Amino acid sequence: MKHRIVVLGAGYAGAHAAGRLARRLHSDDTEITLVNADPDFVERVRLHQLAAGQDLRHRALRDVYAGTGVTVRPARVTAVDVDRRTVELVDQHGADEIGYDTLVYALGSTVADHGVPGVAEHAFHVAGRPGALRLRERLHDLARGATVLVVGGGLTGIEAATELAESRPDLDVAIAARGGIGDWLSDKARRHLRGVFDRLGITGYEHTDITRVDETGVFTGDAGRIPAQVTVWTAGFATHPIAAATTLEVADTGQIVVDNTMRSVSHPDVYAVGDAGIAQGAGGKPLRMSCASGIPMAWQAADAIAGRLTGRTVPRFPLGYFLQCVSLGRHDGIIQFVTFDDQARSSAITGRPAARIKEFVCAGAAWSIAHPTVMLPSLRRHVAAAVEAEPVPATP
Repeated sequence: MKHRIVVLGAGYAGAHAAGRLARRLHSDDTEITLVNADPDFVERVRLHQLAAGQDLRHRALRDVYAGTGVTVRPARVTAVDVDRRTVELVDQHGADEIGYDTLVYALGSTVADHGVPGVAEHAFHVAGRPGALRLRERLHDLARGATVLVVGGGLTGIEAATELAESRPDLDVAIAARGGIGDWLSDKARRHLRGVFDRLGITGYEHTDITRVDETGVFTGDAGRIPAQVTVWTAGFATHPIAAATTLEVADTGQIVVDNTMRSVSHPDVYAVGDAGIAQGAGGKPLRMSCASGIPMAWQAADAIAGRLTGRTVPRFPLGYFLQCVSLGRHDGIIQFVTFDDQARSSAITGRPAARIKEFVCAGAAWSIAHPTVMLPSLRRHVAAAVEAEPVPATP
């Protein structure tokens, strides 16, 4: 009987995990199923571009994994029972349930409203393709001089604000942050960022606590108000609630707690990668939710699964960072060099060279997913008999 591996989610982490597993394990005794709500691979790091009116390349998952041994199942995950080893799905034919022997949980994250009233009802976001398309449609209807407020001074907020300001110079774009905007960057990078904001006419509101959102703008902690025809919420990400509804050990964030091989500390047949897992990086710090974390987590999980199933040594490699790439529209950017534990160094590349590097990184990540069979030499190995016969634990 084949060992069933189910991968939930085909974002950067899940897609890389599925492709790497297909290269590590022999199809004669393993079957890999990739479940994703969208039939296409979505470049999440480009969704601010989609919202700004640009079209993204179409990559159907069935085409991506054709001939790899990975079965793509377009469906929405509604529940996971880690004690019965089952996943509940809903697709175009209705509800269904599938079983697994090993689960790779990579359902990612969505927008976090932090309990601020009005965000769900009145704010737009770029945390997923439906949200980005909804924002795109709303922006298309805006008249000259309309105000767009981006809430959140992190990477997503900065990229969204600059992309919108560059693509729609007829709009009045502003950005508001609870702390400083880009305050983690080096002095050189912050100076460049301020210069780009000035050039694009972006108004910045720093140290501004947003307490409520309505259809005409936002209210701040000091009883002030920032008017806006459109509010774009980029103030962080939250995990989907499915994992927290199981018996998996999860952190306060709802992320699955994993060891250094991305294996659940409570359920050894479950691995979590990308935003869905909370893993320790350099210095014992949790890895941040990002593509830069998710892809290495996927590599580690896939290699660990393959090692354990084939009876070979489980490889372990430290996870950390080297740089942060920030796009500032299509022709400007920042490449911030960082320490392995993600602290900004004094050096940074800015301007058009940085934009080219960022584009190369984004294109490379998408290309590696679109070509899963050429990223690694073929090392397909058979599942060890002892592992194949491993019994399902009794339900508590």
